Amino acid sequence: MTAMRRIRRPRKGRVPLRWKIAALAASTACLVVAAVGVLVHFWTAQDIRQRAEADARNTLYAAMDVYRRTGTLTDGAELDPSELPDRLRQLPDGDRHSAYDGRVDANVGPSVWAAQRVGGPGSPVLAYQVNMSTRLHDLDQLDVTMAVASLIALAAATPLTVYGAGLLGRRLDRVSETAGRISAGDLDARTGPTKGRDEVAEIAATVDLMADSLGQRLRTERQFTADVAHELRTPVGGLLAAADLLPAGETEDLLRARVRDLRGLVEDLLEISRLDAGAEQPVSARVPLGAVVSEAVVRTGFDTEVTVAEAPGGAADGTVETDPRRLERIVANLVVNAHRHGSGPVQVTVEGRTVVVRDHGPGFPRELMLHGPRRFHTGAKERGSGHGLGLTIAFGQARLLGAELSLDNAPGGGAVATLRLPGPPSAPAPHN
Repeated sequence: MTAMRRIRRPRKGRVPLRWKIAALAASTACLVVAAVGVLVHFWTAQDIRQRAEADARNTLYAAMDVYRRTGTLTDGAELDPSELPDRLRQLPDGDRHSAYDGRVDANVGPSVWAAQRVGGPGSPVLAYQVNMSTRLHDLDQLDVTMAVASLIALAAATPLTVYGAGLLGRRLDRVSETAGRISAGDLDARTGPTKGRDEVAEIAATVDLMADSLGQRLRTERQFTADVAHELRTPVGGLLAAADLLPAGETEDLLRARVRDLRGLVEDLLEISRLDAGAEQPVSARVPLGAVVSEAVVRTGFDTEVTVAEAPGGAADGTVETDPRRLERIVANLVVNAHRHGSGPVQVTVEGRTVVVRDHGPGFPRELMLHGPRRFHTGAKERGSGHGLGLTIAFGQARLLGAELSLDNAPGGGAVATLRLPGPPSAPAPHN
């Protein structure tokens, strides 16, 4: 396949979209789980503490009533216990008070205390302690249960997310592949109907609509080129015949040269229109590649150095299966382009099935190497003037031969055009 342009391919190290979506969903789920876990832990701890305080106050109320009536201690209540927090030892009044004690002694603690003076100021303090260790253990078990449940839910949700993101990624890959084919010149490429009524479907429809518009414009341009070339062919032939009737002299030579240039332009346009229409068919024959290239270079009339060297991959006798007329056309256009738009010396090297044409000028413009040649566009000004048809024809003929034609710049300066002819068809594997 002819290298019409360099298409930007996805990097090998890219991360597929489905994994990005799955990672985003997993991260979001982790954040949600962490936030919910913290809130549940906080609210549950507050509820445990409030319940412990209520139990301590209620038990103290009952124990105080019994103590005041009978003078006995019940329900585990104590008078001035040694473990009582200091702020409950100096109570300012006879009301019930509670306090949280975070100390842990053996299996006791953290705790909630409730305390109340049995009489006036200076009287003993009746206190009751609620051990929260069991309740906090239950809170720890709740945290573990929530963590395990969250991990199980995350493990179950991640494959579903990857699958759903994969469906989206495949749809986007399909649209991307179609856009890449259109960018490479295949204006018949279409994404076609896509499932869903979302942004991806809209993008696919937009890409197809763009391809339809580009195809219509290109067909109009090609038809215009063909019509112009056909309409100019007859009057240009008449001009050339009329120039032959002029008396010999400088004016006649100048006019004849200009008419010949105009006829060459018309012939180039006709050739491009035939290539665009697919009306050309190669006529293959086994020919010596070095001899065909050398003959094509001689016919250009430019002083060009030709080197023929055998290399691995070439036929033993230096012959190839190709259309010699089209091969000569490609080589001649490349050599003429090198002389007109580059600088000498121009060198042609034949090695195996590869033909390399190099000049020592300013090199090909970057835009030309990225997007390929365009008719009536010669690239950078330093490449000289012209119609931009020579390389266009060379690429078209190379594509017809199944060859690869690429453009590059040499490290030491100068433009390099490389033509790689296809190898012979591989023989079918023998049946056992």
